[in-house]
Amino acid sequence: MKKNRRMTLANNNIVVEYTNERIIPAGGLAVVGAILGKSDFTKRLNRMDVTENRSQHQIKNGDIILTYIGMLCMGKPYFEAVHEMDDDKAFYQAALGITRSIPSEETLRQRMDDIGDSLRGLILDENIRMLLANKIQPGVLSNGFVPVDIDVTPMDNSKSGKEGVSRTYKGYDGYAPMMAYIGTEGYAINFELREGKQHCQNGTVAFLQETIKLCKKLTDKPLLIRLDSGNDSIDNVAVLIQEGCYFIIKRNLRRESKEEWFNMAKQHCQNVTTPREGKTIYIGSDWKTVTSKQFKQEFTLRAGYEITERTINKYGQFMFPTDIEVETWWTNLGETDREIIRLYHAHGECEQYHSEIKTDMDIERLPSGKFDTNALVLELSIIAYNILRMIGQGTIGGRAPRQKRDVKRRRMRTVISNLIMMASHITTHARQLIMGLGKSNIWRHIFADYCANNILATA
Repeated sequence: MKKNRRMTLANNNIVVEYTNERIIPAGGLAVVGAILGKSDFTKRLNRMDVTENRSQHQIKNGDIILTYIGMLCMGKPYFEAVHEMDDDKAFYQAALGITRSIPSEETLRQRMDDIGDSLRGLILDENIRMLLANKIQPGVLSNGFVPVDIDVTPMDNSKSGKEGVSRTYKGYDGYAPMMAYIGTEGYAINFELREGKQHCQNGTVAFLQETIKLCKKLTDKPLLIRLDSGNDSIDNVAVLIQEGCYFIIKRNLRRESKEEWFNMAKQHCQNVTTPREGKTIYIGSDWKTVTSKQFKQEFTLRAGYEITERTINKYGQFMFPTDIEVETWWTNLGETDREIIRLYHAHGECEQYHSEIKTDMDIERLPSGKFDTNALVLELSIIAYNILRMIGQGTIGGRAPRQKRDVKRRRMRTVISNLIMMASHITTHARQLIMGLGKSNIWRHIFADYCANNILATA
């Protein structure tokens, strides 16, 4: 590369030239490093020996993990993206708190393979420690419960030979990880990588137990667990009742007859509405006795229902036979039937969280061919995701750029593009790195306010 290259753009008479000034395109990583530096996570990583290849590594495990978390926070999970730190390693090392050096692509890949899934427990525990250290308490619903949304989301890794990639229920080859989020903000609490062909209920009992344990470390408020029909299992209900949790689980009708539900509703339902001609909605609850085979327990559960009868469609066409739509839920809440339905529909917001992870953070196509390495990537994305979520939530209001509507939660894409990938002019003075934020950057005030209120005050 020529060091003194210079060119003029004819259209606008703009001169482009190379400069020796230190202008970093990802100045926001300094905040990421400050958040990670509030715990002894790095020290605990460095004490762990995850491979017998060498007795002492020149680059410690902590440096490997911190580098990769920084890459995740930039939305660049592929190992070759570490080369973007090559031209100013000193800044990235100082910003992320790396003690030895930024690893090469080959070292990063090999060590991630060596670590594999061995750090799962440590990462999940560190995630809780990080949230508590930053005084994060998950948001509650209007009834005082903390929502915990658990769902499977397929990740498209088709046309690859990666270990564990197989046909998902979406009709493409990939993985089918289970993810759990807590609070109205959607903080990540537990991710588990699964093969694409694995049924969503397989392993869910253990996942539920692990997730509830983590949630109780973070908050002492009552939990409301929300699951969709793929996890309609009385074994799950048994776990939730045993742990003292409230729940709403979408029921799978399986062999149950829609006509029987409809006839029952016509006889007993007292909440009947007709929003338009030819459409009648029945909302109510029934009680059913069920048995958990795994735990050998019997329960009498409330089964809420919403049954829609359509004799005329929305275009005025008469329908024959009559269209009957039946949706039912298991729940142990004492709320009204309409409130149960509203609370369950809010569960759909976790699809937005999935989208932010897979698209905004670019984690859908996992970078390794090894299943355990990809499991490590997904687990580290919990920490990166929550760092971005904390920054996003901490910058709402104040001197934020004017927007069309009130913002309750910032998308990952907004946080990454405007607050992490924030160009900074770097100078060194008195053994300190000084980040200069240009006056043309409208986000500089909100960035500085977040640092002052959330980094300096609690450091």
